[in-house]
Amino acid sequence: MPYPDGTARQGVPGGPVPGAAEAASGPAGDGLGPVVEDGPPDGPETLAPTCVACGTGAIDDDGYCRHCGHKQPRDRDHMESELGTVAAASDRGLRHHRNEDFYAIAETTTPQGAPATVAVVCDGVSSATRPDDASAAAAEAASTALCTALPDGRHPQEAMHEALVAAAEAVDALAADTPPEPSKNAPACTVVSALCADGVLTVGWIGDSRAYWVPDDRSAAPVRLTEDDSWAAQMVAAGLMNEAEAYADPRAHAITGWLGADAYEIDPHTASFRPEEAGVVVVCTDGLWNYAESAEEMAAALPPDAAARPLQCARHLVGYALDGGGHDNVTVAVVPFPAPRGGAVSA
Repeated sequence: MPYPDGTARQGVPGGPVPGAAEAASGPAGDGLGPVVEDGPPDGPETLAPTCVACGTGAIDDDGYCRHCGHKQPRDRDHMESELGTVAAASDRGLRHHRNEDFYAIAETTTPQGAPATVAVVCDGVSSATRPDDASAAAAEAASTALCTALPDGRHPQEAMHEALVAAAEAVDALAADTPPEPSKNAPACTVVSALCADGVLTVGWIGDSRAYWVPDDRSAAPVRLTEDDSWAAQMVAAGLMNEAEAYADPRAHAITGWLGADAYEIDPHTASFRPEEAGVVVVCTDGLWNYAESAEEMAAALPPDAAARPLQCARHLVGYALDGGGHDNVTVAVVPFPAPRGGAVSA
């Protein structure tokens, strides 16, 4: 689905599920069995889906193999996408039954024709209804808004602010179509976004998903570009606790800002930077930064060739979180800055 201005996009990721490619012969390891090319005269015959684990069993209506009982992966269990100037990956993790994160990546241009890169990452709030739908709606809405506003000449921070408002409205709209559950809140998620254009890096966020700046020169200091909307961040900002004390508290990760019909007044945060050197922007959910919280830890986790191989880097960071325990869904977008000429190399 193209943007209104026809710009390139890859906002609905659909990367391979680990292990599926080896067991399935359908496109992108989607769990489909082989397509019979030399079928009967009346047309080709497509076989029923088979198990990604054993490769023989048919799949029942609940998504389990009738032969070995293996639960089949959902489309969102593992996702990957890549464009010339940005890449992203997302994984369900090791403890959750579904992936409630989502991302959108896109490329567009300024009115002068300069390239612009967009990365949006959203984390569904598990205590809410339809958190997976909320994150998808927010990521798509924010990315679409940015790719519409930039070619029209909007100032990057203004465009970012409007994109976050559009994301909030998209999540609000889900509440009207969602039967209320007494034990859960309205659909909700967090959002963080990065926009790179004309030598300026603009970030925007609501919630506790984060953006980091890691210079290519690792002797230079990395920087966290966002401040969490969380209980711990409020305690530190108020001078009531130091950072170590606040994040050791059980209430540390309770968010104080989010997108959703039951959220407080929406307060989008935006900031712009003009980096003086090349580097990489890491945009991620807490499923990653819980294992690399400080800017220094994130830089240490980042492969040295991240700018040249952003998709490989995104995969590596997802694996880093899974190796650390994978307690949450993990989503990360990697944006080289400035954009690599001729696109990035990921093979």
